[in-house]
Amino acid sequence: MLKTLSIVKKAYIAGFLDGDGSIYVRAKPNPSYRFGFQIAPYVVLFQSTKDRENFEKLCALIGYGKIRERSDGILEYVINRIDDLEEFLSCVRPYVILKRRQVELMTKVLEAKERVEKREDFAALLDLIDRYRSLNYSKKRLQRRLTP
Repeated sequence: MLKTLSIVKKAYIAGFLDGDGSIYVRAKPNPSYRFGFQIAPYVVLFQSTKDRENFEKLCALIGYGKIRERSDGILEYVINRIDDLEEFLSCVRPYVILKRRQVELMTKVLEAKERVEKREDFAALLDLIDRYRSLNYSKKRLQRRLTP
């Protein structure tokens, strides 16, 4: 759905992401995954519950993802499906200003994730993920390393 929007609407969504959004990826420890980590990429938009109606209209323009309400009165619109993330990033990339580096890095992460075949590929993917440490503010910054 996002692909069919006008340039103005795509630019508006990109501006919303720049101001009230976050782009990040987590390497969550999970022994059931091949290399011991689940790779979980996200794009999240935030808005106060006081403006739910307008936020829901914005999210409907995008057409995928899920809205959830946090206990602190903030709405989160979470996009985490790989296909949806790739389309979203492709559509907003030309218009994002403040989060351009995060968009470019996420694009590289998603490409690298698709190419993981061996342990060295996965280690390179984790190195890409760790680059978010310098781009995003986080209270819980952990650098992930594969154990031999």
